[in-house]
Amino acid sequence: MYLLDSIEKAQNAVRDILKNPALTHEQIVAKLAITAENLLGYPQGTPDDFYTLFDKDMICDLGEGHAPYSARYILPDYDKLMKEGCAFLRLQKPRTLYEALNTLLVFYRHVPSVIHFPVFMGHIDRLLEPFITGEKESRELIRGFLTHCDRTFGSSFCQMNIGPAATRAGRIILELEAELQNSIPNMTLLYDPAITPDDFAELAVQTALVSANPAFAYHPAYEHDFHPGSYGIASCYNGLPLRGGAFTLSRVRLNRIAEHSSSQEDFFNRALPHTVRVLCEFIEAKIRFLVNDTPFFKNHFLVREGFVEQDRFLGLFGMVGLCECVNVLMEKEHKQGRFGPDEEANQLGVQVMERLKEETERFTSAYSPIWNHHFALHAQVGAEGDLGVSPGARIAIGSEIPLYDHLRQAGLYHPFFSTGVGDIFPFEPIAARNPKAILDVFKGSFQTGMRYISTYASNSDLVRVTGYLVKRSDIEKFRAGEAVINETVGGSFESFEYKGIENRKVRTLA
Repeated sequence: MYLLDSIEKAQNAVRDILKNPALTHEQIVAKLAITAENLLGYPQGTPDDFYTLFDKDMICDLGEGHAPYSARYILPDYDKLMKEGCAFLRLQKPRTLYEALNTLLVFYRHVPSVIHFPVFMGHIDRLLEPFITGEKESRELIRGFLTHCDRTFGSSFCQMNIGPAATRAGRIILELEAELQNSIPNMTLLYDPAITPDDFAELAVQTALVSANPAFAYHPAYEHDFHPGSYGIASCYNGLPLRGGAFTLSRVRLNRIAEHSSSQEDFFNRALPHTVRVLCEFIEAKIRFLVNDTPFFKNHFLVREGFVEQDRFLGLFGMVGLCECVNVLMEKEHKQGRFGPDEEANQLGVQVMERLKEETERFTSAYSPIWNHHFALHAQVGAEGDLGVSPGARIAIGSEIPLYDHLRQAGLYHPFFSTGVGDIFPFEPIAARNPKAILDVFKGSFQTGMRYISTYASNSDLVRVTGYLVKRSDIEKFRAGEAVINETVGGSFESFEYKGIENRKVRTLA
């Protein structure tokens, strides 16, 4: 239902939440909040065709809520916090590592987002490096900081960045991450072969194999798109402007659009352009409501003190199901080729992305001057209900092709997504003996056009699901009806049960 349009429906929804034994107190509060929000209708300006396309599963609002009251993804200027403190929170400029960590933890608690936790926690090693003194004391303080984040921020969509330069703080964090085996926060190494030393990157690979953290982002590509020093990786793998972020994120299911098309020609000339226009109008309506009808960009301390600026936010136009879309379109032309192994199908995928980009850029937003008043394409990772729908532009699990062919194929699509795309390659456990070889694989992937790549060992308790982490052991607890701190476990349960996460092709270095 779009709307809890009766007292009885609302009461039943609340009752179901309150009686769910697999929810923590904080998860109950968050679900009650979204239930209350959805007593309202979608914002004024939502096109009528939105509901028709929504019912056909062609577009999706990602359960974001009908009346957004803060930006979805926020990337505050944490360097400003370290230099000046924060008047609203009565935080002074930190002088020691203890004060720096305490300042960050207090500040994080007050950064809103779609998950009610900070989706961006800063370039953490750069923030902490000036305060690193003795190795032993620094390590213990950072250990406590990381433990606090894992036990307090109940979502893997919290994200820290490290790199591209090697730092003492970065090495400590990587070493502790391998030891602590935390699923929160998510972590990305901003990798630049001209800046990042091999030994530091190899340490990151070793850590990733045992803890699924960090992923590798190709720093030069993001610097090119966002300008030097002006971006961060947030949430699962979302490249976004610093001192800004994303107003909102909605998406299309490309495979459903293809299924509701009579032919490739109908897909390209009618169905895709129409769906894109409707979703763009919906995204614009949500941004208009957030900016004009709520106090966030007028009154929030992050805005008033200059930690974020409205003009540095953009709208995210997400997509999933390119793999299945291409396969459906091939079948409509009575062709046997499939996305991944077949060159004709892969080139059709490029045509779909080119047309999607073209149609998205036809829409001019009144907002997002930082993105030339357009919405940015985002390879969305998936959500509950995406059965038979592959994340973003990925090859479907079970249809993977040989590693180096797979990297080249992925490199066809990553350049379309400045604001978030990624592929995942689990390796056999023995690969941990040769992190240099895996780093060479990553270096090669970036030369094909890939922007973001991640890995874990096939026997690791920690698994990168789509762009975020969960523990297999937490999945088992959730399956047994137990509550777990990481609310992302509930959202990823379907991926383990029905989407074959455990059946990903395990790679070797042979």
